[in-house]
Amino acid sequence: MTGLDPAIAWERRGKTVWIRLNKPKSLNALTIQMINTFEQILAELEQDRMLCAVVVAGTERAFSAGADLKELQLRSDGAGYESGPNSFVDRLNTFLCRLEEFPLPVIAAVSGWAMAGGLEIVLACDLVIAGESARFGDAHANYGLLPGGGSSVRLPRKVGPMRAREMMFTGDSYAAADMKLAGLVTAVVNDSAVETEAGKLADRLALRSPAGLRRMKSLLLQTPEQPKAAGLRMEQLEWALHALSNDLREGISAFREKRTPQFTGT
Repeated sequence: MTGLDPAIAWERRGKTVWIRLNKPKSLNALTIQMINTFEQILAELEQDRMLCAVVVAGTERAFSAGADLKELQLRSDGAGYESGPNSFVDRLNTFLCRLEEFPLPVIAAVSGWAMAGGLEIVLACDLVIAGESARFGDAHANYGLLPGGGSSVRLPRKVGPMRAREMMFTGDSYAAADMKLAGLVTAVVNDSAVETEAGKLADRLALRSPAGLRRMKSLLLQTPEQPKAAGLRMEQLEWALHALSNDLREGISAFREKRTPQFTGT
């Protein structure tokens, strides 16, 4: 991959890839270049049949404070639709849909602030490990902004309609423990252990079938939007396809032979 923004760092650790927002001076605020790089990395990883998980993390004091408002202001000064703030929102929305629809589990490792667009990244992830002092907030209302990365859609589905209204109308920030009770956060851990615990969770996923994880993710994305009968039918179809996979045969053989399965992602 070429032309990557250094404000997005990434590395492979076994069957997991870590993607890090690496712009600490601005609390990892998102720019168009960062979004483009992040999406380019995701596009590359989608084809990796042995990958089992992606972990998204921030740097230093924040996960992400959201959009870079300096860039938004520059785009607002006499710009048209194609180069103005609308173009930023379009790119942000496209990127977060791609993150949400990434074919494998995505874990957010949240230390510090996850505000506005930062919260919207968290909402697009499947699992969330948060430090005790992490803070979550929609925050758009504080500056006369509207969500452009899916908060109005994803937040009610994650925390319920009443809590989402409270978070969006007030713009307040909330503790990790509150967000765990609301259903947004998977686990709250010591601040110093966030990435360690996220890594442990990723390592557990790395023991699973990559092919199976892909089909589970597909079902979890699609079936909640379907009528019950259609959702159940989709599950049956995925099972029929998975029954032809090497990973399923390996899993059954490993169970019978009382050994750890060695999955190949096929």
